[in-house]
Amino acid sequence: MILSLQNANIYQGASIILSNVNIQLQKGEFVYLIGKTGSGKSSLLKTLYGDLHLQTGTGEVCDFDLKSINWKNVPFLRRKLGIVFQDFQLLTDRNVYQNLAFALEAIGWQDKKSIEARINEVLDLVGLRTKGFKMPYELSGGEQQRVVVARALLNHPELILADEPTGNLDPETSDEIIQLLMKIAKESNTAMLIATHDYMIMQKFPSRTIKCEGGQLLESGMDSVNQHISNMTSSESVIPAISLDIKIENNSTITPSTEKPKESNSGDFEKF
Repeated sequence: MILSLQNANIYQGASIILSNVNIQLQKGEFVYLIGKTGSGKSSLLKTLYGDLHLQTGTGEVCDFDLKSINWKNVPFLRRKLGIVFQDFQLLTDRNVYQNLAFALEAIGWQDKKSIEARINEVLDLVGLRTKGFKMPYELSGGEQQRVVVARALLNHPELILADEPTGNLDPETSDEIIQLLMKIAKESNTAMLIATHDYMIMQKFPSRTIKCEGGQLLESGMDSVNQHISNMTSSESVIPAISLDIKIENNSTITPSTEKPKESNSGDFEKF
């Protein structure tokens, strides 16, 4: 078991965000985490990588007890994790290779040959073997996110936590990133927990889905995802046409009708 929370309450400061959380992830499992903004997705992820302390219930991630872990041991927990953010967080004054080398050196890697070999391995995995000399600003958004995934893979993580990894990407590039993460999960037996609002991605590449809703964490099947997509695609934003009953008077002025337009009965888009 890579991740296990039982009867856990997730807090942000003194406020409880999620209550009675029960979740388990196995090696190599790929899981979507969904929910509206403010529903608790980010707070859950922060608890899993030790940024928020687990106060009640029990929790274990990569053999670390989240309830008893102290701040000195949090860096050791994070060495077993890979974390992928929406906004890349690459060092803009260093090229791709130097970004990855910096990350390895920060966690204690010293041998230059080992560092070079591992960087080449992860760049191969994400399809960027020939881009190591490029600066971040010379890469597309999709390529930058691939570098972020490569960085997350450097220390052979047991679990990757991704917070909106396709949020800044176009649909085609988003597909590529999700396919890449699924491939890595399958081939390297790395568990993935992917927080996302991208329901189209989930429909294209279905997998187990967990939903934050109403202060709870619930298993959510593909029927729920398909319903969200159906709601978005079947609803139409109808702008009522204003009828101008144009009358040509003797003085040649144009007078619009004062008749009010009929109200549209179309529902508002649901905000995800």
